[in-house]
Amino acid sequence: MEQSVEDYKLIFEKEGVYLHTNAKRSNQENTIPGFIRIVERVGVPALEWSPLEDEGRSAPAVLYTKKDGEGGEEDTNFDPGYEPDWAVISTVKKDREQVPVRDSGQWSFSLPLSELYSLRRARFSLGRNFLVLTSRGGDPLPPLHFHRGGTRELFRALQYYIILDQSPVDGRLFLAYPQDSGALSQSFDKLQLLDDGGSDLVLRFIQDPYATTFGGFSKVTNFFKAALRPPDSHNPSRTTQDPSLPPQSDDEPGFELITCGVELGPRPRVTRGRPLDKWEEFLDPEGRVKNPERIKEMVFRGGITPSLRKEAWKFLLGFYPWNSTTKEREDILRLKTDEYFRMKVQWKSVSEEQEMRNSLLRGYRSLIERDVSRTDRNNTFFSGNDNPGLTLLHDVLMTYCMYNFDLGYVQGMSDLLSPLLFVTQNEVESFWCLTGFMELVHQNFEESQEAMKQQLLQLTILLKALDPELYDFLDSQDSGSLCFCFRWLLIWFKREFSFEDILTLWEVLWSRLPCDNFHLLIACSILQSQRGELIGSDHDFNTILKHINELTMKLDLQTVLVGAEAIYLQLIQCKELPLKVLQVLGLYVPSSSEEDSPASQASETTHLLSSQSEACAASCSSAHVPTYP
Repeated sequence: MEQSVEDYKLIFEKEGVYLHTNAKRSNQENTIPGFIRIVERVGVPALEWSPLEDEGRSAPAVLYTKKDGEGGEEDTNFDPGYEPDWAVISTVKKDREQVPVRDSGQWSFSLPLSELYSLRRARFSLGRNFLVLTSRGGDPLPPLHFHRGGTRELFRALQYYIILDQSPVDGRLFLAYPQDSGALSQSFDKLQLLDDGGSDLVLRFIQDPYATTFGGFSKVTNFFKAALRPPDSHNPSRTTQDPSLPPQSDDEPGFELITCGVELGPRPRVTRGRPLDKWEEFLDPEGRVKNPERIKEMVFRGGITPSLRKEAWKFLLGFYPWNSTTKEREDILRLKTDEYFRMKVQWKSVSEEQEMRNSLLRGYRSLIERDVSRTDRNNTFFSGNDNPGLTLLHDVLMTYCMYNFDLGYVQGMSDLLSPLLFVTQNEVESFWCLTGFMELVHQNFEESQEAMKQQLLQLTILLKALDPELYDFLDSQDSGSLCFCFRWLLIWFKREFSFEDILTLWEVLWSRLPCDNFHLLIACSILQSQRGELIGSDHDFNTILKHINELTMKLDLQTVLVGAEAIYLQLIQCKELPLKVLQVLGLYVPSSSEEDSPASQASETTHLLSSQSEACAASCSSAHVPTYP
């Protein structure tokens, strides 16, 4: 019998939702474009997906490729602005006017919402989010990719019929419950979490389990660990997360609501100063630097005159101690020169036969030779063939492998060395300045990439506090991980600004003012400068990545620095900053008793919910604000 119009009601519809018959391999052959809908059939709500009915209504194809180039046609006009080794996606495919739709009726599904058990936002490859639905029978449905966004709208529409409860154990998992929460209330009663037994408190917990029941969190965790097990399964399962992505905040110890409506107040007006252009007047008769803090403040505000960089950089990077005399620096240079050439002789004396049996050294040499040949070749110091600057670049990097053999050479280190070599014009001095620079950033190059993941997480914390609307937009387009900022943080914006601008930017960062992780505030300044271009546009993950990459060499450094400093001043003037924001900026350090206490997690939560204002006020009052001459 044909269904009548009265028996069918369309509640929600979203086009451009791609069903993946094999989510591990994203190419056209296993990607089916279609519609996701919430409908009511004879009064029963259901979630449905169906393919496009004809080619004429095809959504733009979303095609990706692996680095081996399998499948699709490469867009040779797309320049990601960096080497493919760091590419989030190695090539971008051309959208096609029509997507050939196979006989895909077998993939259509209609799931009554009463049978929906869970929804999980999962990642099967870098930068791509999938929504995986699981029925109460324990059967996962094919993953869905929302190319044009819309997962939040879908969740909102679903909540008219069911309760979606985010798991405190896995932040990407949402458990589905019927609107009648009696069963859930009974479970909470058994856990003795709710003192008053009021249904309003149950609903508050469902909407925000973290803020409502911090006191009983361990019990909630145990409750949800059982709930996380799919039906008819005895072992909890979790989707493997890509190791190159930052950890999700839900996986971090403790919970903090950083978009809780904190009013930051107006952003102060900031002006830049003149560069440091005098050096001798800061030295005493024996050559000691009399006021290093004053020098750092001037460097932070205006940089350094090019003629003074060769000398000042050696202090900023720890080659010379600030309190050393002229005579002591002469002795340091002599000793460091001897040490450098001893290490250089070590790799120079390795014969070809020996190197054939040392795959690690052979691998380092191969990487260095490849990267040196393409590092800053537009700069006259490194341009042309048989350039002595290239030889020095190679030799210093090889010697660094002997200095730090555990780390060795990792792609990107040549980008850090080239400005040092350009300024010092000296092999030995550039090497020891590199070791000082690597003390600041060596964790960026470690194989585990834990430091990079942590920095991306810290950047999300700052952006959520500064501009929740911008972050929400990026997150809605599968860009909430901010993975497109990876290169910025890895080599400190080396490829985003001109060579001359990088000399200024790095010396500003080497001043270590005005706070920890100032480079993250620079990233925030850049992102906020693009909010008008991003918010309200039709950008998706692919075009956001392309837009950010195309900012290369188009950013004004002084504007970015003014913005970053203004953000810092705005943050420290706020009396209710979330604890994690203070920690990222180095403005709050817990006492040793707090760190060692078993209740440290609960203590952190208490700070957030009850005494955050006092903690922030105390921290902000002790924060160092640079003074301006």
